[in-house]
Amino acid sequence: MGRCLFLLIRAIAQKEEEAVQYRHLNHQRFTLAAIDDVIRRGRWRDWAELRRAALGDKALLDKIERVCAHCSADPRAQRHRFWMHYVRKHRSAS
Repeated sequence: MGRCLFLLIRAIAQKEEEAVQYRHLNHQRFTLAAIDDVIRRGRWRDWAELRRAALGDKALLDKIERVCAHCSADPRAQRHRFWMHYVRKHRSAS
């Protein structure tokens, strides 16, 4: 019984470690809906991927800002507020 439980837990952990494919992510392009999904539901690795993409494509910063703008007044939307702050800080540093 212990071995079966261990294998089940390990299988679940491996499944969670797989890259998350978001419902709006179309051919690995960051659409507005995909960005919103990554911000709302993403994990650290997903956020890192979005950050790398934004560093490589400055137009993506505009998309992130558009997605986050509608949540900027909501104190519960901390993830969106974080990304809005990231975009503004990144632009001011450039």
